[in-house]
Amino acid sequence: MGLDVEKVRAQYPALADGRAWLDGAAGTQVPEPVIEAISDAYRAGLSNVGGPYESSRRSSGIVAEARSAVADLVGAPDPACVAFGPSMTSLTYRFAGVLALGWNPGDEIVVTNLDHDANVRPWVQLAQRAGATVRTAEIDPATGELPVENVAGLIGDRTKLVAVTAASNLLGVMPDLKPITDRAREVGALSYVDGVQHCPHAHVRIEDLGADFYATSAYKWAGPHLAAVVAADPWGLQNLHPDKLAPSPESSPERFELGTNPFAAMAGAVAAVEHLAGLDTDATGTRAERLAVSRKAVVAHEEQLANRLFEGLAALSGVRRHGAPRGSVTPTAFFTVPGKAPADVSAALSERGLSVSAGHSYAWELVHALGVGPEGGVRASLSHYSTADEVDRLLTALDEITG
Repeated sequence: MGLDVEKVRAQYPALADGRAWLDGAAGTQVPEPVIEAISDAYRAGLSNVGGPYESSRRSSGIVAEARSAVADLVGAPDPACVAFGPSMTSLTYRFAGVLALGWNPGDEIVVTNLDHDANVRPWVQLAQRAGATVRTAEIDPATGELPVENVAGLIGDRTKLVAVTAASNLLGVMPDLKPITDRAREVGALSYVDGVQHCPHAHVRIEDLGADFYATSAYKWAGPHLAAVVAADPWGLQNLHPDKLAPSPESSPERFELGTNPFAAMAGAVAAVEHLAGLDTDATGTRAERLAVSRKAVVAHEEQLANRLFEGLAALSGVRRHGAPRGSVTPTAFFTVPGKAPADVSAALSERGLSVSAGHSYAWELVHALGVGPEGGVRASLSHYSTADEVDRLLTALDEITG
């Protein structure tokens, strides 16, 4: 049967309000199974791990299930390679702090101006403190693409780390990562991949990407907030020793997780992965196998909608879409309306029952590279529960606003 979008949408209470929720890149809505999983965890009772009673054992079980579920989702080699944190930003600062301990003056760090600032600023700040040199790979401003050679050409014998996105949160561009991560490994450098916008729109296999570290956030793929993840190859966690409290666990990945984990949110993350695995009703087998089938169905659905959106925007003379990538993209469009502030366009669309984002979306270097500046633009971003009718509603509304 594949992806039955109406059946999927029926599981999302927020979608019943009649609005077109076209801001998935800012965070998806949450299906009923996730809401129930979080509520059930609290109803049953939770305690911190390590206690000789049922509520503590329940929390320990949730943590183990969450690591296993996310490992299936991103293709991590082992659940022990999955570290949780409250946000991708906080986790990236956490990992930057420990990775930078080995940096010295003369070492080099490579970042890109395609990335969300969460995969730029932590590395820049830590490099500056270490006296290391930061090299920035530039996009092609005409297409928004990040050519492999623009990144790989900056990687040399002194490179310690390459930070690169798997999908732009603003343009939807999905760089060809494997040649970049392969080049990093050739010189003994590590790669830190921002998968926050990639994971919701792809079947992720960390090994295929060549990523040493892959970061994602559950609230971008139908899960709750406060459940972000960095998944790494076994070496990546076993050989790093971050600062921690003296009595905190020495084991990995626990030593990367500051304080008490959000057990109920982690239960919600498990339910979200199960939900994603069941989006294609014909999918059978293990969770990992069902995810592979369901993710394929999602990609096909979103590609159709994205093409409809991109072609429709191109036909509107009063709208300028930024970036026209020729390669793989997520169903995300970033555009401006000449003579109108992005915030005003977003507000006008909201009055018509359409939720879209406006601003720079923390793609700080990118908005400057595109020439739009801090005011940014308007971003429409589709999800697996988006429909062709919603895309058409957006295009009609933009035609009204710009006509």
